[in-house]
Amino acid sequence: MLNKDRWEEILEALVANWFRALLTAFGVFWGIFILVILLAAGKGLENGVKMGFGNIATNTVFVWPQRTSRSYKGLSKGRDYRFKIGDLAEIKSKVPGLKFISPRNEFRGYGGSSNVVQGLRAGAFNIYGDYPEIIKQDPVSITSGRFFNYGDMNANRKVAVIGEGVRRELFYNGENPIGAYIKIYGVNFMVIGTYFKENAQGNSDQSQKGIFVPFTAFSKSFNNGDNVGWYTITGNDGSSITELKKSIIDVFKANHLIHPQDDRAIGDFDLYEEYKKVSGLFLALRGVAYFVGILVLLSGIIGISNIMLIVVKERTKEIGVRRAIGATPWAIRSQILLEAIVLTIISGMVGIIASIGVIYFVNTMLDNAPAGAGVMFVNPNVDLFVVLVALFTLITSGLLAGLLPAQAAIRTRPIDALRAE
Repeated sequence: MLNKDRWEEILEALVANWFRALLTAFGVFWGIFILVILLAAGKGLENGVKMGFGNIATNTVFVWPQRTSRSYKGLSKGRDYRFKIGDLAEIKSKVPGLKFISPRNEFRGYGGSSNVVQGLRAGAFNIYGDYPEIIKQDPVSITSGRFFNYGDMNANRKVAVIGEGVRRELFYNGENPIGAYIKIYGVNFMVIGTYFKENAQGNSDQSQKGIFVPFTAFSKSFNNGDNVGWYTITGNDGSSITELKKSIIDVFKANHLIHPQDDRAIGDFDLYEEYKKVSGLFLALRGVAYFVGILVLLSGIIGISNIMLIVVKERTKEIGVRRAIGATPWAIRSQILLEAIVLTIISGMVGIIASIGVIYFVNTMLDNAPAGAGVMFVNPNVDLFVVLVALFTLITSGLLAGLLPAQAAIRTRPIDALRAE
């Protein structure tokens, strides 16, 4: 049992040659430090890259029409065509497992001539004609008012939800935009809401310079008929949109007389597939971090084991005396093991504390970084599981470090130990 005398003996053994103990402990300190820092750095990079996806639903695919590359049913290749609003019902009925299907039309305004006017002010902004579901697929934070709904859609109301960047350019400071009218390509739309959209790519201000209007109002106001620019399609939580993508594309091909094997006629971007690639990459990085950190820690453990062997050699006569007066092999073994464990845990805990301090400092620096800096490194951290793994590793490492010296100590015969000089 670990009593006061035992603790004093352990402390005396460590302090007797404190410089050697300090150098020995550094290996364990450095191993744990590197392990935690690598895991935190990987998490920070993962957070930054995943934030690049924004809050958009990752189980999503975007599809848009392109030119056909094969002739089919009397129609020549190289044919242009447009998606239609009728495709929406077809996809819903023929492809199960879909959560949201949002058609979209768009006018691009960035860098072009002014397409929106409010009073004496004007600006160039992206105009999106959407269904209400888009806010669940590509979420934005409503800062005032509301987003449009199916009541607005069915009544063909010309309403608009503008980004905070649009509000700043078209309205004076303190002016309430809700209820005001803006002209989009000469057509009046009433502002019913404002939004803010987070973006980790360093163009946060540009992300606020968009205007959402109901799909029906967009189509009627700008003579777009039943055409659709592209579809944003999200699968159910239990379904992979990657597995459903072929069925979706097959519906589009059948509706628009496209050759079944024409893979160029429909463009797509599978966000879920890209997200899985990123997730797989960071899983591999975590594996590398554990591998490297444990190897460095192992080198520290070997160092402690070697030093404990030297300690046992230096204390051969002491061990012989203790064996001669009745100390059991377990008493000798436990003493050496406890010294190794205490040295390992103390150095390892210092390593954990130091690494947490570095992580805190880095997070403080990131928090104070200027907005829109485009930093793809966000909130490096380690979770409780990592700390528990580190503690378990420390205890196991201490046992391993002391096992060989402990066995060497009890193999020494008392008579031989007493003769040692």
